[in-house]
Amino acid sequence: MDTERFWTLIADARTGVPDPTDVEAVADQASTLLAALPAAEIVAAQQVFWDLMADSYRNPLWAAAYLVNGGCSDDGFDYFRGWLIAQGREVFERVVADPDALADLPQIVAAAPDGDEMEGEDVLGIAWNAHIKATGEQLPRGAGTIRYPDLDPDWGFDFDDEAEMARRLPRLAALYVS
Repeated sequence: MDTERFWTLIADARTGVPDPTDVEAVADQASTLLAALPAAEIVAAQQVFWDLMADSYRNPLWAAAYLVNGGCSDDGFDYFRGWLIAQGREVFERVVADPDALADLPQIVAAAPDGDEMEGEDVLGIAWNAHIKATGEQLPRGAGTIRYPDLDPDWGFDFDDEAEMARRLPRLAALYVS
């Protein structure tokens, strides 16, 4: 399993469910598809997933998640990035490169008035659940490691500072800041 195959898995899972915005259904479908592969591929998928989580561990994205979800703890940021992975490669890469691009996503625009949260906790368990389905056993200890990069100190401001959020994430703030 490499990054290309992982993204193909996510794309196949999205097309395999009636509503690709249903993150729980996408995660379940991805686990089912992954469970059909050899156990070594499932274990490798876990590492690819954690690599994507590390790639998206950035303060600008955290600030965007904070706006979208009305706050964002450490776990909440993990769940938000799980949601982002479930949106597919193109969306993931675009939003990681420019978190303000979240404002272009129809589901974000639709969620903003009601303050609906974007979270995908189930996505974090895709490989875990697939391994159990395939082998009846949990993933082996140490199946994946994550090394988060240092966060950008230039984004180390109070995310409750609406003026600063509007300056840094203007399109997204226009949807979420009153």
